[in-house]
Amino acid sequence: MVKVNQSLTTEFILTGFSDHPDLKTLLFLLFFAIYLITMVGNLGLVALIYMERRLHTPMYIFLGNLALMDSCCSSAITPKMLENFFSEDRKITLYECMAQFYFLCVAETADCFLLAAMAYDRYMAICSPLQYHTKMSKTLSIQMSIGTFIASNLHSMIHVGCLLRLTFCKSNRIDHFFCDILPLYRLSCTDPFINELMIYIFSMPIQIFTIGTVLVSYLCILFTIFKMKSQDGRGKAFSTCASHFFSVSIFYACLLMYIRPFEEGNKDIPVAIFYTIVIPLLNPFIYSLRNKEVLNALKKFTKGTGKMSNSRII
Repeated sequence: MVKVNQSLTTEFILTGFSDHPDLKTLLFLLFFAIYLITMVGNLGLVALIYMERRLHTPMYIFLGNLALMDSCCSSAITPKMLENFFSEDRKITLYECMAQFYFLCVAETADCFLLAAMAYDRYMAICSPLQYHTKMSKTLSIQMSIGTFIASNLHSMIHVGCLLRLTFCKSNRIDHFFCDILPLYRLSCTDPFINELMIYIFSMPIQIFTIGTVLVSYLCILFTIFKMKSQDGRGKAFSTCASHFFSVSIFYACLLMYIRPFEEGNKDIPVAIFYTIVIPLLNPFIYSLRNKEVLNALKKFTKGTGKMSNSRII
């Protein structure tokens, strides 16, 4: 019994897609393609913002950090999921499990803060345009980004530390495609009351603060837009905020669906796929395809690389 308990506490089996064994090759190719596009899109956006000086403004600094966190989120989940499609045992060790959840928690927490910061940035740009450059400086946006990463890491450390206090003796099968906090609670033979309390003490205030910041910012933005007399001004203001509001709506809709009361089984999986895999895929395209400055910077970069390649051929 001692040996069995030791194996249960140090290894888990991820069974997320075991209901569809006939589709494993198709699912592998689909998620592999999504992962490649996600990494190219997000890291490409980070590189573009870093290289183009005209994009060194608060909005694009936040956007670059958001893209970096989306890359982190996707990399924390997808590689292990792809491996498990053709793995016979689908095993993951306790420390790999904790590391996976840690980086996911960092990325998701940072996304919450960054989306709130972007909403505040749009509020300042539209509601207080004359004071925008003094109140939303490049230095302040960098400080806010650093504060976001510090807070996200501390938040993740708290939850991982609480998870390490649990003992897992009920089963070693996780009905999910990654090590998420709720399936781990279901496997615990230690009362997770303290862990749940930490969620209410730390996670819920973060959600309330960031969602509140987004809602208040956009209410103020809407009031300001409706007061504008110029239709061109309204159109520019709406286009400035549309992509961000769309991304925020998707992110928080999925997040609020996912943090509903505990449910047995793997009903969380479709929502988890959306917020851990699909949203990181969509974000760089949502922000890039509707953004003239990003598109112009991309055209400038591609023209520059084209000229360099032509000069080498000559």
